[in-house]
Amino acid sequence: MAQALGYVTKKDDGGYEGTLATISLKKRIRILPNSTKETDAQPDYRVYTEDRIEIGGGWNRTGKVSGNEYISLTFAAPEFGAHKVYANLGRAAGQDDDTVMAILWNPRD
Repeated sequence: MAQALGYVTKKDDGGYEGTLATISLKKRIRILPNSTKETDAQPDYRVYTEDRIEIGGGWNRTGKVSGNEYISLTFAAPEFGAHKVYANLGRAAGQDDDTVMAILWNPRD
């Protein structure tokens, strides 16, 4: 079952702003379009904390079954330990505002 690690709001510049929250971490974040992307291996977005520390990236993806576009996120920081955290931006439950997205983490059992 997916869990929300935070919520972001889409901005006019194509980026997102909001909060990433875990048991040990609560930070304001910005997910910004990567204007310097040169190859497919580089992220479409870069994720920064409020104090401009880069903690991840995001890639535009298309669902194999649904065909819907979404953003796949990868977070890496000492607070997460040796493993990366993988999440997706998805529609926030109970939201009527299409600009509010949840950072959805689906832990592997």
